[in-house]
Amino acid sequence: MSMISEFKKFAMRGNVFDLAVGVVMGAAFGKVVSSLVDDVIMPPIGRLMGGVDFANLFIDLSGVGYATLKDALAAGAPTLRYGLFLNSVLAFLVVTLAVFLLVKQINRLLPAPEVPASTRPCPLCLSAIPLAARRCAHCCAELTAAA
Repeated sequence: MSMISEFKKFAMRGNVFDLAVGVVMGAAFGKVVSSLVDDVIMPPIGRLMGGVDFANLFIDLSGVGYATLKDALAAGAPTLRYGLFLNSVLAFLVVTLAVFLLVKQINRLLPAPEVPASTRPCPLCLSAIPLAARRCAHCCAELTAAA
């Protein structure tokens, strides 16, 4: 089998397309979550904390003491932008919560998997006995293969 035909067979499998769709949907969902965190969740939290804009929180590592992140970046100063990190952590938590709730709902809608029986009732005392047992442990009755 040639490499091209092997690649074509691999690419045409259903799970590869499912993965591609999942990646595209995940990227789009990530943008929506970033917007939710940056534009909807963080502004009220910043307001409650005295008008803090988390996107502009930074530590100036140059020692000059720039007033804003924009000034520090324009000067090329090294900065530790912990406000953006906080936004990213919150976005991660929102995505994790959304995925958890989605998986929980999907699992609720799917039927429970059938669990094969590992025991059978004893024909005399009706106690549960393993399928492979030849004698009941409770009443000592001899069991046939069909029982």
